[in-house]
Amino acid sequence: MYPLRRNRRLRTSEAIRSLVREISITPNDFIVPLFVVEGTGIKEEIPSMPNYYRQSLDLLGKEVKALWAMGLKSVLLFVKVPDNLKDNAGTEAINPDGLMQRAIKVVKDACPEMLVMTDVALDPYSSYGHDGVVGHGQIVNDDTNAILAEMSLSHAKAGADIVAPSDMMDGRIFEIRTLLEDEGFYNTGIMSYSAKYASAFYGPFRDALDSAPADIQDVPKNKKTYQMDFANRDEAVKETLMDIEEGADIVMVKPGLAYLDIVRDIRDAVDVPVAVYQVSGEYAMLKAAAAQGWLDHDAVMLEQITAIKRAGAHMIASYFAKDVVKLLG
Repeated sequence: MYPLRRNRRLRTSEAIRSLVREISITPNDFIVPLFVVEGTGIKEEIPSMPNYYRQSLDLLGKEVKALWAMGLKSVLLFVKVPDNLKDNAGTEAINPDGLMQRAIKVVKDACPEMLVMTDVALDPYSSYGHDGVVGHGQIVNDDTNAILAEMSLSHAKAGADIVAPSDMMDGRIFEIRTLLEDEGFYNTGIMSYSAKYASAFYGPFRDALDSAPADIQDVPKNKKTYQMDFANRDEAVKETLMDIEEGADIVMVKPGLAYLDIVRDIRDAVDVPVAVYQVSGEYAMLKAAAAQGWLDHDAVMLEQITAIKRAGAHMIASYFAKDVVKLLG
């Protein structure tokens, strides 16, 4: 019998395709990463991330206002710390007048309604380029957690809405949540990098912040003892559920495209929002291929973003955020 049902009927025009489309992309889907540096009048392109910039505080406020005008309502702040302020204990990370703390205030002054998220990890502040304190050739977990908690509190006092620990230390969400509660910051959210893999996709980001692990004797040469093994799948759900139990409000998978199976697993397993970080290497690869004429930049960009959301992401931290919103019109 000839089939009475033809699936292609719902693909015959853009109008019908739009009407039945399961996934749509809007500005509300995005978190915009912003890189901040000391100085005045600085807007320097990151060589490995074409059309993405480090900006000084005086330009940060203008950037945030422009983002808000585009409908982008959330930023994730990262700071490039001068070498003379780096040490093994991340001392500068809890300076109330530090670059991160001032950046938070600049954003809130420029655009009070902008949701401000802040990176919580020691690598931008570490003389060794690690996310934790280095001792006897290892990353010292519990000493690091105490600093991360103080760092989070400092960000909350400066006006951050959500702190985003990206370090992958065991138990750090509990330490952060406990201190925030004890100090009365009940409404400060935690977006945990719950399933952050030891990935080769982070290279351009480390260039942007000068935060790669140092090649020094008796210092770990990579981050594999705390970031997750990319061969593991079940472990991601376990890590994420533990973070939720400890007080995480949002959980994140990082990187994005190569880990969409993990995104789906976590989305199916949890009842909190799931974020995905589409990382610097993913951005740089598409920019490089498009520059050579090998890929259609905008078409591939939209396909990638849609794939991440289709896999289960509620929100996406992406360097493409402005490009996508401009394309959507």
